[in-house]
Amino acid sequence: MSDLWVFGYGSLIWRPGFPFQEAVAARLAGFHRSLCVYSHVHRGTPEQPGLVFGLDRGGSCRGRAFRVAAADREATVAYLREREQATSVYREHLAVVRLEDQTGRRVPALVFVV
Repeated sequence: MSDLWVFGYGSLIWRPGFPFQEAVAARLAGFHRSLCVYSHVHRGTPEQPGLVFGLDRGGSCRGRAFRVAAADREATVAYLREREQATSVYREHLAVVRLEDQTGRRVPALVFVV
């Protein structure tokens, strides 16, 4: 099993909630951050849900890429599924992100998109 990269663009940036080996500024092409998700979990109520950010198609998004050690991979994915899929509005997607460090590497990362 290999290390896992996770791309965060919202609360994952400042509160990832999982152990990681490395955190690097990164850019995801093909998706942009948008107030496009109604939620009663993070905003509002079931009767009046509030808007939260999601990754929608088109454009690009800057965020952070977190490298998770292979040993923590399964636990991290389980944690993220519970956290991000509370209302089943997102889908897991493996996308290539460009690290905005000296290397400029492109790495596959787990991303939750609308």
